[in-house]
Amino acid sequence: MTHPHEQEVLVRIAEGLVYTESEAAFQAPLRRTEQIFEYNHTPPNDTDRRRSLLEAIFGSVGERTVLLPPFHAGFGSNVHIGDDFFGNVNLTFVDDVDIRIGDGVMIAPSVTLTTTGHPVHPTRRADFGRFSEPIVIEDKVWIGSNVVVLPGVRIGYGSVIGAGSVVSRSIPPMTVALGAPCRVVRAITDEDLATRTAGQQPFRPAAPVVPSGASTEYAHGLLPAGAQDGTGEA
Repeated sequence: MTHPHEQEVLVRIAEGLVYTESEAAFQAPLRRTEQIFEYNHTPPNDTDRRRSLLEAIFGSVGERTVLLPPFHAGFGSNVHIGDDFFGNVNLTFVDDVDIRIGDGVMIAPSVTLTTTGHPVHPTRRADFGRFSEPIVIEDKVWIGSNVVVLPGVRIGYGSVIGAGSVVSRSIPPMTVALGAPCRVVRAITDEDLATRTAGQQPFRPAAPVVPSGASTEYAHGLLPAGAQDGTGEA
């Protein structure tokens, strides 16, 4: 049974209002710290143990999950993952409230999904004052390396978030978005079906621009730029 004070704190958290570490201390049993540590130290070939740990750590987890260790989570129990998820190394969930991830989502290395921020004024940050808003990542989203997704963001179906982006606002479905702050740069259309697919011609980089009089070795990248005129090291 929830104590009246605890219920009042939960209501404030749900409304995105400021609460403190002491006020939220009753949530400590929901943290899966020990299981996360064990997962991160489980041998790669012990797939059954890894699976059972994921089921113990997360609020829910779908089928065919790949999550490369190490990963980190404040709770773990507030994370919900769909089917066919791929998460690369150093994925961090700051899951003081729910993080919901759909089916077929791919996340590159060193991504942070943080549901929690802190007030700007230092007085309001006493006792680690903070606010939390849920994150939703819809089906078939791809998030590039070193992306940070901030509280309250929803990333729409099929969208792509470019590496290094800081996502502070929701992203609509079927778009490419990037930058800090992250902004939509274009829609994903049927034209994208004809690029970087198994049926296309192999990608060939453009031929290098070779300075007049340069050697064959320079042209093929065997000598660094400047090696011909003494401005660089061979």
